[in-house]
Amino acid sequence: MAAQFDINELHWLLDIVQSIDVGLVVMDRDYKIEVWNSFMENHSGFGSDKVNQQSLFELFPEIDQAWFTQKVETSVMLGTRAFTIWEQRPNLFRFKSYQPITGLADEMYQNVTILPLSSITGKTDRVCLIIYDVTGVAVNKRQLESANTKLQELALRDGLTGLLNRRYWESCLEHEFARYQRYDNQVSLVMMDIDQFKKINDSFGHQAGDEVIRTAARLTEQLARETDFCGRYGGEEFAILLPDTSLEGAEQFAERLRESIERQQIEHQGTPLKFTVSVGVAGITPDIEKYQDLIERADKALYRSKAEGRNRTTVWQ
Repeated sequence: MAAQFDINELHWLLDIVQSIDVGLVVMDRDYKIEVWNSFMENHSGFGSDKVNQQSLFELFPEIDQAWFTQKVETSVMLGTRAFTIWEQRPNLFRFKSYQPITGLADEMYQNVTILPLSSITGKTDRVCLIIYDVTGVAVNKRQLESANTKLQELALRDGLTGLLNRRYWESCLEHEFARYQRYDNQVSLVMMDIDQFKKINDSFGHQAGDEVIRTAARLTEQLARETDFCGRYGGEEFAILLPDTSLEGAEQFAERLRESIERQQIEHQGTPLKFTVSVGVAGITPDIEKYQDLIERADKALYRSKAEGRNRTTVWQ
């Protein structure tokens, strides 16, 4: 009667092992597979008869053997469970994702529990792997992170041009000014304004004016370095902060930008439209007490360019 009970109990246990919606793998100490449940069969395409007594690493060469064996052997030595999570390593087994989140995840994200198994003698002679499909959780978290990143980006950038907005750009200037005070590095500022912008709006309409602003912004970003800070300072005024750049280098950049814009031609409703910019350049000097002084100097140089005929670069002296 007792033997019959044990057999029935074993049957129930095997039924549970095959039915649970997690992967269950048992290996001997040579990493040869002994138990392989239905979850693993369905997702790997390998039946239990094919994997029985086969090396885990030969069947799944994508597994980082050095990393995984160290993880398992440490778990066996300490006699405690070990875990891998998808944030650190997306998966152990490279299974395709079959969850109803079309196009968002090609492969299954997995959390894995490594469980040392002891025999009745107390010797650890088996290791169990429990594989959890956490694709839904992972995709949702990554979507949320992506949305937060986009929101943060929107908060820092101007909606029309994609350049830094004035508030964030000024915080960058304040930071660079503090860096100058500490390290005495060269910092220069270029202020640029589109010439006769009101006339463009009045003659061609606000859509043409927006396209002119976007074009000026695009050319500015193309010529700037990754370390420069390009911002939309006002309606048609732009500011480019050039860290670690001499006054001479800033003037050369300003002239390249001015000439590039002068050569540019926009097609608006079949009509060619060209425009120019006036530019002012200034650099931080020891007598500047606050970062706003640098803006004021570059702005004064800009308006001197306007006063002297537009479409030119003036360096504040």
